[in-house]
Amino acid sequence: MRLKANVTGKFIPEPWSKLGLAMRTLGLEPINGLRHPPEGDSNGWYVWCGDTFSEEDDFFEPLHIEHIDDYLPSVRKYLDLPPGWRFQIDSEGYEDVWFDGSLVELK
Repeated sequence: MRLKANVTGKFIPEPWSKLGLAMRTLGLEPINGLRHPPEGDSNGWYVWCGDTFSEEDDFFEPLHIEHIDDYLPSVRKYLDLPPGWRFQIDSEGYEDVWFDGSLVELK
């Protein structure tokens, strides 16, 4: 999968690429997201709600990026961040956005 930088230098996920969304956590806070490098039809984004992250195979469900507004419209503006970035937000206005180099390190 290619990353396209727009004129502001942001990395826009390809149309119809997929992100991982932890559906069973919807409704919890905070909302968390992290982006690995894209691979296959995945744009590298993983989004979950609440304080608990799981590495279980079924924690994240694939979702075409065009449908994120149906579930978490507040995360849309963060999805142009390049691989290696993370965010955490809540409904009270809390926002933290930071780079985590471990998300892009080669293994």
